[in-house]
Parts: sequence; structure tokens; C-alpha cells
Amino acid sequence: MRDRGPVTIAAESPLSPDLDLLFARHVQAMHADTPPESIHMLPRGELASPSITFLVMRETGEPVGMGALKRLSGSGGEIKSMHVLAERRGQGLSRLMLQALVAEARAGGLTRLSLETGAQDSFRAARALYAGAGFAECGPFEGYGADPNSVFMSRSL
Repeated sequence: MRDRGPVTIAAESPLSPDLDLLFARHVQAMHADTPPESIHMLPRGELASPSITFLVMRETGEPVGMGALKRLSGSGGEIKSMHVLAERRGQGLSRLMLQALVAEARAGGLTRLSLETGAQDSFRAARALYAGAGFAECGPFEGYGADPNSVFMSRSL
């Protein structure tokens, strides 16, 4: 593991040009082994919405991760587009981003946080991360239907 520089996580615009690599890698990862009809990521432009808080993780100023919190109806929220660059994984950065998203949801008065992730082996580490943070498998939630390539998870806040 390499030494880590100062890490910050803050709300930013998903349209910032210095996030191009993060988005390209995220899209590539989602298309790697998921059929197109089972990819539920939002297009980059749709993440620039008043109902979404988009967080960027930077290390020494360079973007290394991202995640979004989408407000659902009532007091629910959904984690969208969480991604840490592959070469930066295994250093606890994904856990830091998830903690920031949960804190943002709590600060916004949300009482339930849900997510959709892949059922494929390539998403095993993500599912373990979410389970370790108190998320449990659930059925499809707002806007989703049953999908054999999806795992739905939720937790109370």
C-alpha cells in the first residue's frame, strides 16, 4: 500500500472536467460484465440535479473517488454512482466515501438509505462493504423492478 496524501470529500458539480477519468472508469466498470438493460447508473448530466448531492473524494487535490446521494420520495435516499479508482482500492477510500454519503443523508434528514448494486462476482467487494456498513438485502425500491443482475440493499439511519 502506498502512502496516502490528504483526503477531502466535498460536494462538487459532476460536470467538472477534471472528473472525466472517474466517469470514464465508472462507465467502463458498469459495462464490463453487466447487460445494458441491467445498468442503472445515471448519466453524468443527470447527476447535476437539485435532488442529488454529488460528492468528490480528492487526494492531494486529485479526484480519486465519487458518490452521489439522490433524494427519493418521503424521507428516503439512494446511493448512486459510487466509484473509487481501481488503483486506489484497498486503502479504505470506499469506506470513507460511504461514510460521507451516510453522514450527508443523515444531515439532510433522511431516515432510510437504499442502493442498487450488481449481483455479479465483480461487485462482491462492494456488497461486502455495504453489508459491513449495516445495509441488508431488500426488494426493489422506488423506480426499480426485479432484475437477476441487481442486488438491492437498504438500511435505516
